[in-house]
Amino acid sequence: MNKRRNLLSRLVQPLIDREVRQALAQAETDNSFLTGSRSGEALTDRYAFDREEIQLQALEAWRVNPLARRIVGLTSQYVVGGGVSYSSPHAATAAFLRSFWEHPLNRLSIRVYEWCDELTRSGNLFLLLTTDAAGMSYVRAVPATQVKQIHSKANDLEQEISFEMQPNWKDSLPASWPAYDLRTEMLNPDGGFKAVMLHYAINRPVGAQWGESDLAPVLRWLSRYAAWLEDRARLNRYRTAFLYIVHAKFSSEAERRARQSALNAAPPSPGSILVTDENESWEALHPRLESDDAGQDGIALKKMLAAGAGIPMHFLAEPEGSTRTTAEAAGGPTYRHFEQRQRFFLWLLGDLLHAVVNRRSLVDGRVSRKAEITLCGTDISARDNVSLAMAANNISQVLTDLRDRGLIDDAELLRLVYRFCGETVDIEDLLNRRADGPRPSSKNISNIKQPVKIDPSTGEEKQGGINA
Repeated sequence: MNKRRNLLSRLVQPLIDREVRQALAQAETDNSFLTGSRSGEALTDRYAFDREEIQLQALEAWRVNPLARRIVGLTSQYVVGGGVSYSSPHAATAAFLRSFWEHPLNRLSIRVYEWCDELTRSGNLFLLLTTDAAGMSYVRAVPATQVKQIHSKANDLEQEISFEMQPNWKDSLPASWPAYDLRTEMLNPDGGFKAVMLHYAINRPVGAQWGESDLAPVLRWLSRYAAWLEDRARLNRYRTAFLYIVHAKFSSEAERRARQSALNAAPPSPGSILVTDENESWEALHPRLESDDAGQDGIALKKMLAAGAGIPMHFLAEPEGSTRTTAEAAGGPTYRHFEQRQRFFLWLLGDLLHAVVNRRSLVDGRVSRKAEITLCGTDISARDNVSLAMAANNISQVLTDLRDRGLIDDAELLRLVYRFCGETVDIEDLLNRRADGPRPSSKNISNIKQPVKIDPSTGEEKQGGINA
């Protein structure tokens, strides 16, 4: 018997192993969340149908799910905040930037909120840039779902060439927009510029062309939390619903049916008084819902959403701790995340403004394509300003004493002071501006406290300091 079993096992086991391998290979092929490639796409990108499905689900979740709307809105509120300011030391360039920013067809002070929402919701921001013969540019954001494919150079995925759009419903011919390239910018023979597209992405893996939505990791949990909450609301609706059960002795089935028909015809209203004899008793039957454990289930689902979105629980109307200190400490990583996103968004706008200025400079010689453009966003957290101000105030006196004793110079003093203020500045530029600035008058120079310098040979103090 054992010999027969061993012989059967040797014959059948290879067939079973082959079937298992084929089943596993088919399962891997059918998994829509695996990354793959198609002609012209990166290996680390999602399949096209999977990417488009996630983008549509993220848009639908933002429309109907309050938590999804809140997550996207929080990012824009912190990243854009009270608005974005821009400046340029070049007068003609600054004047053109103001006219472009405030143009009735642009109104970027309002559109930046929509762009930040789109960037958070889809992970990609496609900006279509058109320019007239006078050099004035107009920018429109194109939904990521309308872009079918990104074409890049064969040896570098980051050098995008063109963007293929989804086919129009009027005709089956897909449109294509060329990517903006500073090296090939020139005027058309008719005096205008060709329309170009700029692409910006967040949450993009290395070696990928497309970005990922901030909602992508939590879409499944948003659906589960919404379904759980709807079930709890439906059950709680029927918590107060009840049925009467009447116990009585009847001589026949016809008598029982007659009594039931009479009660159904005139059921007792809530708050009424029922009077029965000893042959009939009434009992109320209602559902018993144990909701203690259900609350913990809801918090567990919400924690998964908060972890996936990178925000603390109290940002989602859920107290995370009983103390204020706990809630403030939980917001630290979130503020860092918003600060990084704000830095990227400001770079995005700066890149767009440089492209706009470059096109204008080809028509108007007063505008300089090499002019410096600076963009500033609002503070992420006002509490950080208070902490930084206290730190700078506490360290400034110590650093001043070190400078007066000749242990550090002016550049090191400024570097440390600005570091404790949380600002990054060009120290050499500050010193040069101080050197070029107005000098104090002779009548007030005696009231200025001169720095003290220590003579290393004698150890005595002498006036003059470093810059004396």
